[in-house]
Amino acid sequence: MQRGEDLKVRTRQFAIDVILFCRTLPSTFEGRRLGGQLFDSGTSVGSNYRAVCRARSRADFIAKLGLVIEEADESEFWLDLITVTSIMPASATRALRQEAFELVAIFTASQKTARENGKD
Repeated sequence: MQRGEDLKVRTRQFAIDVILFCRTLPSTFEGRRLGGQLFDSGTSVGSNYRAVCRARSRADFIAKLGLVIEEADESEFWLDLITVTSIMPASATRALRQEAFELVAIFTASQKTARENGKD
């Protein structure tokens, strides 16, 4: 299943990019606080996706995908907040925000397909 392996690589890279981005945040109260939130959600996308790949049933697969979607969406939220509060400029968050958005779309579509295929 090459697609699954590609998504493992992609979500791992997202985690790496989030870690590297968090290192650039200012050492202010809000920079540390929002950075910690982003760090947690951004690194959870990949670890939760790995759990999806080990799901034991369709219901487990769908539920675990829900966690991946939540974490990717939460990452997008923290990146947006970092931008709109001028902690970092939009140019610094744009690529990560786009990737978070795309991951949400990919995993939402996968979850929808899994739900529809289970209605047989």
